[in-house]
Amino acid sequence: MSVRDITLLTGASRGMGLAMAHQLLSPHRHLLCISRSTNEALAAEALRLNAPLTQWVHDLSDTTGAAQRLQAWLDGLDTLALHSATLINNAGMIPHIGPLDACPPDGLSAALRVGLEAPMQLTAAFLRATGAWVAAGWQGPRKVLNISSGLGRRAMAAQAPYCAAKAGMDHFTRCCALDEAQRPHGARLVSLAPGVIDTDMQVQLRAGDPTAFPDLQRFVELQRQGQLTPPDTAAARVLAWLERPDFGAQPVADVRD
Repeated sequence: MSVRDITLLTGASRGMGLAMAHQLLSPHRHLLCISRSTNEALAAEALRLNAPLTQWVHDLSDTTGAAQRLQAWLDGLDTLALHSATLINNAGMIPHIGPLDACPPDGLSAALRVGLEAPMQLTAAFLRATGAWVAAGWQGPRKVLNISSGLGRRAMAAQAPYCAAKAGMDHFTRCCALDEAQRPHGARLVSLAPGVIDTDMQVQLRAGDPTAFPDLQRFVELQRQGQLTPPDTAAARVLAWLERPDFGAQPVADVRD
């Protein structure tokens, strides 16, 4: 079977990213996953389904290296049979939980690089490479789905780096959407907040120091009351957005919209 679509996904080794990767596997789609580690179960499932899968081990705090590697990969593709190209920026990280001045400098830098700079660099590389395809006559849909958070839209104590990264993600999505709207066959972009999901990040938040994290009990209660969405369910809701005919009409959205 011929590959018709390519999807590029960061943070695919665990949590909602891994759930999305499993759901994206298809004989007609080449899935490229960029994470800190590969996932053997994902590779085995891809083999069973005869689904093209490439897994890169890459630390996304090396933002320029990741962008250069992605652009080179895209530049080397034969686009003749491709119907679509999609980038999903899912990777993110929470550094030390506490006030900004308590966050170690290397942790603060890594959180902003992984959570904001890497998505910007990868989006820029994706738009450059696929924009060259369009200039050469290719007219398939190009989509960028950035996985944001409600914390990018409201402040929370002890979460300045994560909140700032997600707020920046929302706003650069808005800006790029304006740019692409001026271009023939421009890409469509959405920064989507998926809600609260039962992942390792929630475990990390619940393990915070209550003296430094005033909202800790809120996250404890979310789990206790069963309000966390399972990763598989959240992944299905997020991926459903890519199929919406109005994808990109609202550059910043909540999965409930």
